[in-house]
Amino acid sequence: MAENGGGTYFKKCTSGEVLPSPTPASAFDRERSPRELIPDNFGVFPEIVKSLRSKYFFIYFVGQLFSLSGFWIQQIAMSWLVLRLSPKGDLVSFSTVVFLAQIPTLFLTPFSGLVCDMFDRRKILICTQTLVMLQTFALAFLTLSGAITIPIIMSLSLFFGIVCAFDAPARQSFYSRLVPAENLGNAIALNSIAINATRLIGPPIGGFLIGAFGEGICFLVNAMAFVAVLIALFLIKTKPLNLEKTGKNPLGQIAGGFVYMWKSIPLRSIVILLAAFSFFGVPFIMVFPAFVKDVLLKDSSILGVLMSCVGVGAIGCAVYLAARKSVLGLGKVVMLSCILFGAAEIIMAFSRELWLVGLLCVPLGFGMIAVGASSNTLLQTIVDEDKRGRIMSIFTMCLFGIPPAGSLVYGWLGKYVGLEGVMVAGGVICVLTGLVFMKMRPIIRKHTRRIYVEKGIISEIAVGLRSTNTRI
Repeated sequence: MAENGGGTYFKKCTSGEVLPSPTPASAFDRERSPRELIPDNFGVFPEIVKSLRSKYFFIYFVGQLFSLSGFWIQQIAMSWLVLRLSPKGDLVSFSTVVFLAQIPTLFLTPFSGLVCDMFDRRKILICTQTLVMLQTFALAFLTLSGAITIPIIMSLSLFFGIVCAFDAPARQSFYSRLVPAENLGNAIALNSIAINATRLIGPPIGGFLIGAFGEGICFLVNAMAFVAVLIALFLIKTKPLNLEKTGKNPLGQIAGGFVYMWKSIPLRSIVILLAAFSFFGVPFIMVFPAFVKDVLLKDSSILGVLMSCVGVGAIGCAVYLAARKSVLGLGKVVMLSCILFGAAEIIMAFSRELWLVGLLCVPLGFGMIAVGASSNTLLQTIVDEDKRGRIMSIFTMCLFGIPPAGSLVYGWLGKYVGLEGVMVAGGVICVLTGLVFMKMRPIIRKHTRRIYVEKGIISEIAVGLRSTNTRI
């Protein structure tokens, strides 16, 4: 039996047993058709929540809703606090805090991925979530007592970044332990819906709490929200994985994860595309406030409206991905979404009409989530279980660790060619990246098909197993 976390890909046919009905091989061939981009079911809305039928995923999802709401409340409070404490709203301090909170992901995730493959991911999450909760309580206490300073915030942000470097790959690879394999993509998409839905409601609540009680209360609310996700993690009971012990030293095992990724054409292709997108595309979202303020010459209220438009596109994409029945066709979704994001960024660089910028924000949000969530699903579908933590650490490194470096390049080049020029360059590279990988897609499909056959995702494996059983 080959398992992917909580679900079974296929089962060898013994006397009296019936093989599950995998996706027909012809469906893989139809991936060349544009129809693969459209969810091929009429029960879309029931399908969107199908992962919630899994008891443990439902418990975890509810806990995540509370935790994510608290996170977005804290994000606006942290921004406001740093700008308030900085002399004359110094943006350098603000960007440094953001950088320190994210850059550890770039350097530590290879090690954290190995930890995920060596230890129980649920226990890792309990440890990381507890540490972040304690960090948030410390932030709340220092803010409410008036002892908070910019250096303290930077130190706490760096600590947060280090812990998150271990939390993110464990969280990404934990979904496979909560849902059947065929619902993995749906679970990841539902998580994207949760992230972006709470993104819409968290900041307004945070803004109200700041005006009424100050930033410290926002941090306290976020710290309390961690209780929900910790309760969920303690309620979840998963069977331990019997992973093979290689006997290699840690550095050798980390290197083995990169070698495994590089030798697999599908894995390598996804990671390279994601890295390019994260360096040249995603940083624009991070510097988007500067575009609104310095290029469009608008205030923070307009920024909030435009960010909501980005959120609408992101939620729309998450719903679209959740409604898909199969992983087949996701490669095309990733490549076309990369092109869509780049094209929207290029057009926006020349746009000054507010209504047009708002419209362009929707494909930006859609493309950002489509590339990230679809790449996540593809990687988790293709990867072997004993390499899952290390591959998801590479995914996390690309998605969260590379953009801070890209944003520094955006800011540095923006001084010389203007932000609009950098936007055009970044958008062009995203479009070209998508086109190059679209050209290489037949080779990628050939190797991906073999993996899908081995895992029973397409029906050729059923024929092979029956033949084997007949010979036996």
